[in-house]
Amino acid sequence: MTYDDLIPVIRRLALEAGDKIMEIYDADDFDVKVKSDSSPVTEADEAADALISAGLRAAFPDILLVTEEQAASHSKQGDTFLIVDPLDGTKEFINRRGDFTVNIALVENGVPTRGVVYAPARGRMFYTLADGRSVEETGGLDKDEPGEVTPISVSDPDNSALLVVASKSHRDQATDDYINKYQVKDSKSAGSSLKFCLVATGEADIYPRVGRTMEWDTAAGHAVLAGAGGHVVRFEDHAPLTYGKKGYANPFFIAYAPGVELKEA
Repeated sequence: MTYDDLIPVIRRLALEAGDKIMEIYDADDFDVKVKSDSSPVTEADEAADALISAGLRAAFPDILLVTEEQAASHSKQGDTFLIVDPLDGTKEFINRRGDFTVNIALVENGVPTRGVVYAPARGRMFYTLADGRSVEETGGLDKDEPGEVTPISVSDPDNSALLVVASKSHRDQATDDYINKYQVKDSKSAGSSLKFCLVATGEADIYPRVGRTMEWDTAAGHAVLAGAGGHVVRFEDHAPLTYGKKGYANPFFIAYAPGVELKEA
């Protein structure tokens, strides 16, 4: 598999999954179940997962696939793998707030190197090109023919007037305590992996996450941010956030533009 092979496939699958998700989102009602970890799952999560998984397995049968909705995949490990969150921001979806995303990423030797983040209710799509640079597609989002794309890059932040983005559904006192260590001009809330993309486009300078996430929640957004010049580090020691960890659980982390002067935890 080459990056040139990968990017059109993950872009198309994200768009197709987005269509499936929006069909269910726009219906009068949809089923919500509770998983063993007490998190919600909807028929949209499951339909999008089935579509993306089938597409990736058909296109790249030899590459390990890890996906949130298939628990059997969570015990498998490898140096190179595709990782999927078919519907990140399920609470946003259930509450019809729009900030949910489709996430597909390639991880190589612990690093998310390529990825796509699609927010179907927002009509925003971000992905890495084959050469690793990140773009936002601003065209018609045709399945087979990519439209016009705009290169994206992180901000040149002003440390005396930072723009912060934080979780909409998971914000807590610990997050606010950390944000208060900075000189903040404006703070906004967003759901799902869109927070990485807002840092990637320069719409925010820093996104601290003091709370539980899994690698499928972050890999695609991490890849997009890295391709726009940003970094994601562990909250405690500012070491790079790595992937392929046993169980795929993340520590707390900070996503940021390199010009931000990071504060200690």
